[in-house]
Amino acid sequence: MTKGALALLVHGGTENWSSARWKARFDQVCRDRRVLLLPDAAVDASDVHYAAVWKPRPGELAAFPNLRVIFNLGAGVDALMADTSLPDVPLVRVAVSDLTDRMTEYVTLHVLMHHRQELYLRESQRERRWAPRYQWAAGAITIGIMGLGTLGANAAQVLRAIGFRVVGWSRSAKQIDGVECFAGKEQLGAFLQQANILVCLLPLTSDTRHILNRDVFARLNRNSPMGAPVLINAGRGGLQDEADILRALDDGTLGAASLDVFETEPLPPDSPFWSHPKVVLTPHNAADTDPDEISKYVAEQIERFESGGALENVVDRKRGY
Repeated sequence: MTKGALALLVHGGTENWSSARWKARFDQVCRDRRVLLLPDAAVDASDVHYAAVWKPRPGELAAFPNLRVIFNLGAGVDALMADTSLPDVPLVRVAVSDLTDRMTEYVTLHVLMHHRQELYLRESQRERRWAPRYQWAAGAITIGIMGLGTLGANAAQVLRAIGFRVVGWSRSAKQIDGVECFAGKEQLGAFLQQANILVCLLPLTSDTRHILNRDVFARLNRNSPMGAPVLINAGRGGLQDEADILRALDDGTLGAASLDVFETEPLPPDSPFWSHPKVVLTPHNAADTDPDEISKYVAEQIERFESGGALENVVDRKRGY
């Protein structure tokens, strides 16, 4: 029996995520299945049973009447969830160890960058100024992680191993060894009161949009050798109120920020974030996962599904992640 085709809909990827490279990868791992690169391929829409997508345009997926599963090639599914015509089939998000490890690398790098006063040290180097400051130990700093899913939990464990105190907050209760966990709106304030460096890895939902705002920044803990707290957002751009971030940086409510995501991407050339002296900016590459690992993950899920097994990491559409 002919296996249902896999359609690839990839828009706005980097060179490593180009649609042609995705096609080559899926051809390798789905040798007995047609892999169709859309919108270029001539295709009978009824033949498509699976779709692997990145930022598909609204309405594109509704064209396939026999679609059985949608695989999102990145971790965030907010763009897909905003498509009111999205077919009512399982939506699977990527959760591979490669993605988790890369996000932990990013979080650890930027926590250490601010903890070890790298912004000041690089400024000193540019000005040829030999003026070391007192450097405190990791145990003097509390890292607060918003979002305790796979990514947040892994980052928390690595930061604890380095010596930081770590607290976490999520919508529902979680337990992580050595990490004091808070949950729900009623415990957000208690969580923020402990955090010197706030790391955000939340999914973007109606409840979390613009959660990174002045009210949250004002409640962060300022009683550490760092003085003003620091924000690190590697979640989604819609989580942050960007005007509030800029005002908080300018008036000292925040001491610095590392931002990997923005409400408008690519970030416009006239954005003040590009040149702000307290901002470390990266181009949404915190967890720029190896597509080879993702294509294998999708192919394995399809084979398991067709053999009667359960899909992994299916999005709860009511929660939005």
